[in-house]
Amino acid sequence: MKLETLMLGAAATTALAATMAPAALAARGSDGQLSIIMWQAPSTMNPYLSAGTKDIIASSIALEPLASFTTEGTIAPRLAAELPTVENGGIAKDLKSVTWTLKPGIKWADGSPFTAADVAFTAAYCMDPSGGCAQLAKFEGVETVEAVDELTVKISFVSPRPDPFSAFVGAQSPVLQKAQFADCTGERAPTCTQQNFNPIGTGPFKVVEFRTNDTITFEANPEYRDPEKPAFARLVVKGGGDAAAAARSVLETGEFDYAWNTQLAPDVIAGMEAAGKGKNVAAFGSLVERIHVNLTDPSSDLPEGERSTAKHPHPILTDANVRKALSMAIDRQLLTELGYGPAGQPTCNLVPAPAAWASENTECLTQDIAGAKALLDQAGWVAGGDGIREKDGKRLTLVFQSSVNAVRQDFQALIKQWWSEIGVETELKTVDPSVFFGGDAGSPDTFQKFYADIEMYANNFEGNNPEPYLARQTCDKIPGPDNQWQGENTSRYCDPEFDRLIGEMTQIVDPAERGAMGRTLNEMLTRDSNAVIPLVYRGTVSAVSNTLGGVELNAWDSELWNVADWHRIQQ
Repeated sequence: MKLETLMLGAAATTALAATMAPAALAARGSDGQLSIIMWQAPSTMNPYLSAGTKDIIASSIALEPLASFTTEGTIAPRLAAELPTVENGGIAKDLKSVTWTLKPGIKWADGSPFTAADVAFTAAYCMDPSGGCAQLAKFEGVETVEAVDELTVKISFVSPRPDPFSAFVGAQSPVLQKAQFADCTGERAPTCTQQNFNPIGTGPFKVVEFRTNDTITFEANPEYRDPEKPAFARLVVKGGGDAAAAARSVLETGEFDYAWNTQLAPDVIAGMEAAGKGKNVAAFGSLVERIHVNLTDPSSDLPEGERSTAKHPHPILTDANVRKALSMAIDRQLLTELGYGPAGQPTCNLVPAPAAWASENTECLTQDIAGAKALLDQAGWVAGGDGIREKDGKRLTLVFQSSVNAVRQDFQALIKQWWSEIGVETELKTVDPSVFFGGDAGSPDTFQKFYADIEMYANNFEGNNPEPYLARQTCDKIPGPDNQWQGENTSRYCDPEFDRLIGEMTQIVDPAERGAMGRTLNEMLTRDSNAVIPLVYRGTVSAVSNTLGGVELNAWDSELWNVADWHRIQQ
């Protein structure tokens, strides 16, 4: 299946938005209520304390960055007056700093002025080593962030940065209000419930009520910089249920206007669309469904605080032969056909795009049960009387967890069967997605804490620069008790050479060289180590009511990146 075919989903989305757009938008608040269902219910409104996509999307309704990524992956100013360049003096000629000029007159939802001091504070908030910032990779290589004056902020880098657009670009790193979060830095960050659930923002809507893992109520922000936006007076995000119920509520019953992440089999979606109330739309960016292998021991026999930490390497999965055999046994083509149809593509890459960064490795695309068996034989894993392999008194038994979702449970069942064929016993575990992706340091069931041997999920990076995304896999990004169990390096992969190359990449200017380095790093994580086992390059898919206009599905940023432009279509 070619990428050109897959991209038709994004083209269809753009075409749909164009046909829905009316001649003129209504005045602020005149379109009543906008109802959104996110079956993976948001757990916080602070994206710095959660790497969960659901929380980042929900927070983007109120919180904003200096710039956003467009549907094409390019960068457009948001709170900034313009995009810094070398020509306009915003990017230093030595590439060691970037200076942002803020739009004048922007106010927080409480009426106070938005200034460069808020930007500098947010950087210090995330870069505090005791704060457990989930988005620390966005600040990789940042030396200082200073407010030059009220409308000017300067970000200085340790070494030249060919692409300085990481921190404060995209929904993963918005600006927090200094006055609200001043007493919530460092170890106090997760304890500030009022601030984390009800952040004061500059976006088109303000939070009125947050009920964790349930409902978020917003109202139009009276201080929003465009007096004619948003068209809706009220926005309600409802959480809970499952992908099928969410899709049905838009496509069949019309109860909701928009359903996020309608990850369902193609035939199921087609049946719902037949009702004629809406369409499932897709856009392709960098989203990869993959397996993470836990390289540390999650055993409940270990003391709390030591499970899934570097103190205890995994007794089975530190064997590279086992990890490779697990990957070899999987039929990615079948998973794609059953789970996604034309909205997916089997892949061996954690970074599938842009093209210059995508490895040409296709070895994993061919299922090889016999080869996996032979590899385990050679590694000394011997099948017992029940067919399950053992070595040095250790039985090849794994706990495989994922969030509750029909497609993911189908994947788990198929993978369990394939692994049984090579002598691996698999116990399946499912976790409510609001908990799995919630980032609660006190929960044993988050994907960051990873109290299992294998886990499966998907996320993506913003824009067309995968460098910060790859930087999430360095040794210092491993979740643990010392950083509030935040961080994206869930496999606990730690290779000094990988870290060295990440540091080297920050100094490479030539695009071709950067792409080549990116491919090397991608292959280290996947083909060479199998710490990450990619499965499917999938589209971002959501359901949109025929009565909702202005939607431009964005796979490179928050799906709600332009919610200020959404409006009701009278039929």
